[in-house]
Amino acid sequence: MTLPAPAHELAQVNIARLKAPLDSPRLKDFVDALDPVNADADSAEGFVRRLQSDSGNATDVPVLGDDRLIVNMSVWRDTDALTAFMHQGRHREMPARRREWFERPAEAVTALWWVPAGHRPTVAEAEARLLHLRANGPTPYAFTLRTSFPPGASEPVRGEVPERLGCSA
Repeated sequence: MTLPAPAHELAQVNIARLKAPLDSPRLKDFVDALDPVNADADSAEGFVRRLQSDSGNATDVPVLGDDRLIVNMSVWRDTDALTAFMHQGRHREMPARRREWFERPAEAVTALWWVPAGHRPTVAEAEARLLHLRANGPTPYAFTLRTSFPPGASEPVRGEVPERLGCSA
């Protein structure tokens, strides 16, 4: 018996502010790990797609108008698939070393949201979700793994949301 295709998939974005240029010796281990970790994601159970430029990753994709920020954005079947990938293999080692490579964040740097199956989120969409999370906390429109919401229609919280918030990620 074939299961029906899911109506929604989980989009995630995370950003980080580099402590040094990507081509610096300080970031060599991080840069060297990008291709293997991305290959692991590409073959992970529940992985749908990830943002990438011609470089094969997204480190050169502009985000929030800050040249020192890098972005990672992907789509997964659900929160279980994303969580399983985060806590296994080479990816599990990356967060343990983040303080070597990235500035300490002062505000949310990761946001999740549900998208219709097959939708390809844009960086502008991800920026809007992250800024909404920063301004309003977790809502069905933009949330975290700790405070998640089921798939379904969601609207931004009414009120003023700044177009750009400063990031000290």
